[in-house]
Amino acid sequence: MKTMPDFSYESTALAQGFTRIAGVDEVGRGPLAGPVTAAAVMLDKTHIPEGLNDSKKLTEKRRVALDAQIRATAQVCIVHVSVEEIDEINILQASMQAMLRAVAGLREAPDHLLIDGNRLPQPMPCSGQAVVKGDGKSLSIAAASIVAKVARDRLMVDLAQQHPGYGWESNAGYGTSVHLKALQDLGVTQHHRRTFAPIRNILLQQKSSNP
Repeated sequence: MKTMPDFSYESTALAQGFTRIAGVDEVGRGPLAGPVTAAAVMLDKTHIPEGLNDSKKLTEKRRVALDAQIRATAQVCIVHVSVEEIDEINILQASMQAMLRAVAGLREAPDHLLIDGNRLPQPMPCSGQAVVKGDGKSLSIAAASIVAKVARDRLMVDLAQQHPGYGWESNAGYGTSVHLKALQDLGVTQHHRRTFAPIRNILLQQKSSNP
């Protein structure tokens, strides 16, 4: 049976006395290129856009439309953490930092966070709950997943125009066959994550062939 996210996690938090509940999600943990992006969204419970869902289950057209509706009705903060920082502190820690910075950037400080995944970033600024597959369960997390994905996809389209051939406008930096072939043919750019195995291996090959 197909299920859609609902407001039950938020309603439970409201019943516990919390008043400013933000959903938090990140996108771009797996790609070989580009930043990791997180969003925090505090929905207005009287103006929740219809059709919110896990961003991966929506068409691009639907995501873009919902992104505009979310931004018009909710408090939203989106943060990109750079390739340099990903390589310095590792992708998991960069994802956690992105989420914390997105929360910190909201106009009002939330008092309860609904975080997609199985762990809470540290140090938590307030109460929070980790929700596994939360983008398919909580409307607030679904909204965060949508605005994060739309923002990162747009950024990767911009980077694709600067670095044609890698297919970032369609693969968003993930290691597709087009992207991997371009890495061999065109080389590594400054937007590639050097600590990720395919990139690291190419750089090692180059180093060994040019001692």
